[in-house]
Amino acid sequence: MSLGLRRGIASMASLKKASKVVCIGRNYADHVKELNNQRPKQPFFFLKPASSILAPGEGPVIRPKGVDLHYEIELALIMGKQVKNLEASDEKGAMDAIESYALSIDMTARNAQNEAKKKGLPWDISKGFDTFLPISEIIPKSAIPDPHNVEIYLKVNDKTQQEDSTELMLFRIPRILSDISKVMTLEKGDIVITGTPKGVGPVVPGDVMTAGIKVDGKELPESKIEVKVEESTSTYEFMET
Repeated sequence: MSLGLRRGIASMASLKKASKVVCIGRNYADHVKELNNQRPKQPFFFLKPASSILAPGEGPVIRPKGVDLHYEIELALIMGKQVKNLEASDEKGAMDAIESYALSIDMTARNAQNEAKKKGLPWDISKGFDTFLPISEIIPKSAIPDPHNVEIYLKVNDKTQQEDSTELMLFRIPRILSDISKVMTLEKGDIVITGTPKGVGPVVPGDVMTAGIKVDGKELPESKIEVKVEESTSTYEFMET
């Protein structure tokens, strides 16, 4: 096994021990519209547990019984240092704090989320099931010179469902990291996922999701995700709260 591969495995293991995964919501205008949400005036974020991370080759995404399961493709930032009270104007500080990148799929129990919104309940269940964050191999920072100018895409059974440029982000990375860091300290190894473009939709057991990142039209091999969806064998079933 090469030193590089050993390092990759060690890094993936450390990701699964991240103190938190911070998710930016409503960061692409067309996605805001497709879910009939209001455009935020400032970055809006929530948490997923690190236990939801599904590393490459670790198995399928599991759909819990009673869940309308949706995909949301997102560029992930992996933090390389502690960040606290960062100013949005400090673009260099923000970018220097990122150690590497990854691609992720923010799986969502959409019916659970919709019920939570309607009743003013927390979203934790809708985002937090085991396997609800498939993630790619770690992408070296050098492979993405400008994270605001890459194309992210997701296919279901070889049909493209999401495909847009990160240049469409409503809030750019320095502002995102600034707002998060003024609420909660970002620690080395934490993961920030930066929002999803339009095209989100359902997957069912038997479906296969594939995803990737293109830089200047060229696919990054480390960004490739290929993951099946399977039905849960657990006795758990989501029902109205």
